[in-house]
Amino acid sequence: MVRNILAVIVGILVGSLVNGALINLGHSVVPLPVGTNVDTMEGLRVAMQSFGPEQFIFPFLAHSIGTFVGALLATIIAATHKMKIAIAIGVVFLIGGIGAGIYLHAPLWYDAIDFIFAYIPVAWIGAKLGELVGGKVLKRRAGHAP
Repeated sequence: MVRNILAVIVGILVGSLVNGALINLGHSVVPLPVGTNVDTMEGLRVAMQSFGPEQFIFPFLAHSIGTFVGALLATIIAATHKMKIAIAIGVVFLIGGIGAGIYLHAPLWYDAIDFIFAYIPVAWIGAKLGELVGGKVLKRRAGHAP
């Protein structure tokens, strides 16, 4: 049970760090419209109204990859109920995404893509890969694989 709790905590924390890092990286890769200030949530809310589709690429990648990494790590760390824990990570990130989408008034097209594709399906993929990787790690520890 302790490993499962640790899996959830690590999944959420590391996934959040990855998410934030990719959001920050995105501002240097895809420049924001001139004069926008995204240093605060209110500034982001106002600035988002001037965003083109290209400014939404990194937020989508951040949400997807953050969820993926969180679910993957949680699956590898968890002792039991790996898929349930990974999906729970996806649900936590989905709830955060929905809250941010509502607060920021993101365009409906973006929210639809983000909510449908960036969380639960990616958590499922992370869990499947985590089961594969976790199984190989356990076999190596037991001396059954090269």
